[in-house]
Amino acid sequence: MEKADVMGLMQAIPYLTRIPVNHLWVDYDREADVLYITFSREPADDTEIGDENILFRYKGDTLVGITIIEASKRLNP
Repeated sequence: MEKADVMGLMQAIPYLTRIPVNHLWVDYDREADVLYITFSREPADDTEIGDENILFRYKGDTLVGITIIEASKRLNP
């Protein structure tokens, strides 16, 4: 990871610190261009498909993660 990459990541801090969870896991599948953001170790039992290929993963009524398809196309660095 380059210093410029770290500086770009630092720009996400204000958003990350507002997420109302104590733990956050992020995985990126570069080959599939899919970003997985998980808020709980509880496995999802339901999925809603949102706009722009975003999947909202639920355990009961609780959002436990999101999956973002074509993640690299979302923002320009």
